[in-house]
Amino acid sequence: MMTRSFCLFTALLFCLSCAADEPIGDAKISATSGVASNTASITSSAWTVFHGTNQDNVSSETGLLKSWTEEGPPLLWQAVGIGSTEFPGYSSVTVANGRVFTAGNVKTGATDQEAHAYVFALDEKTGEEIWRYQNGPAWTDKGHFPGERGTPTIDGDRIYAYSAVGRIACLEAATGKEIWAKDIRAEYEADLPTWAFAESPYIDGNKVIIWVGGKKAAVVALNKMTGEPIWTTPSNDMRAGYATMIAFDHGGQRVYANTNQKGVLGVNGETGAQLFHITHETSYDILATMPYFFDGKLFFSSGYGAGAKLYQLNASGNTITPEQIWENKNYDNQHCGIVIKDGYAYFATHSYKGGRNWMCIKLEDGTTAWENPGVFKGPITSADGMLYCMSERAGTVALVKATPEKYEETGRFSLPEGVGMYWAHPVVVNKKLFLRHGNVLYCFDVAAR
Repeated sequence: MMTRSFCLFTALLFCLSCAADEPIGDAKISATSGVASNTASITSSAWTVFHGTNQDNVSSETGLLKSWTEEGPPLLWQAVGIGSTEFPGYSSVTVANGRVFTAGNVKTGATDQEAHAYVFALDEKTGEEIWRYQNGPAWTDKGHFPGERGTPTIDGDRIYAYSAVGRIACLEAATGKEIWAKDIRAEYEADLPTWAFAESPYIDGNKVIIWVGGKKAAVVALNKMTGEPIWTTPSNDMRAGYATMIAFDHGGQRVYANTNQKGVLGVNGETGAQLFHITHETSYDILATMPYFFDGKLFFSSGYGAGAKLYQLNASGNTITPEQIWENKNYDNQHCGIVIKDGYAYFATHSYKGGRNWMCIKLEDGTTAWENPGVFKGPITSADGMLYCMSERAGTVALVKATPEKYEETGRFSLPEGVGMYWAHPVVVNKKLFLRHGNVLYCFDVAAR
């Protein structure tokens, strides 16, 4: 994640044969029930990939609360122990088939620096731990925010998890048993990004795609069933960024796009051939917000005053040529995510107004619909016409109408405990709001009454 330190992290070793269901050095997660839900019935749905299937950070849930009391929505449960170190991680959650998946650092020795990365499966109804899996060494550099970043991806009966130091594992969703695993960083000679790998795996057809940023590949597509390589994009001598890729069809091609050290790279989804690279440089080489594609256009944003840009992707034959439509340096989202809804983007700024600003902009022309201090900048998601905006410093969560007309807040509350910054992105699914702070995962009932 992000800081102003310049120190680089080095010398992390990898473990390629770690057993599932092995709670080394830490007790299993305990869940504490909150206020009982009075929801008559809950229709089961799923949130299987970071920012949702449409990659717009908008949940399909309906029938949710449109305002909160001072206490906030009822707490169903809180799970304590999503990692045992001082900084266990910032991984969000995915949810399907009655289970919640996330990742975190677990202490396996006497100090926080003696830790491993773990994937956790929890019971959606109670928060109780079902299984855990050790996914190699943890990211423990205290100068660069220790902890897991990427969110596990659900694909049918399998889970895919990419650790902060570059180990990808494919697991049985039911048991946590390892099916295959690879040391991506070593295999493709990838330099560890300054703040570690933060990507969540993306599944497309028979492929799992990882943006390596290595000497032997910029991007790699692996067979999701076996882990064997399908294709690689030749190296462009740029380290990986900190975002998760998007996939879309344009100009007769399947296109994958994501950030890297110096901009946004687009590749052909069938062959891995590079289609375009849009230069977009920031302080500390931090590009951590997912791009977004709509109507033949590519939108992206980054922090540190570099701002946002919109490009037309002109397709001709096998080529795609980006053409800039607009740019605004005030629209500088650092890494807390953007909600894309009905042609508008909602997000918190970074350098602009010192991170004390939330904005709604019109994507087509880059004009400002509204801006408001709200809660201090932080992560966001959306469901049923509302925004869930969380302060990264205080853990204050605001409920805001998702409309370009004006900023209208209809309630706020604060999370009671946890460690570190509030950087895990919220998720709304099955009429529940999932909020993580460090080693604690909260589950709230947000069904309308």
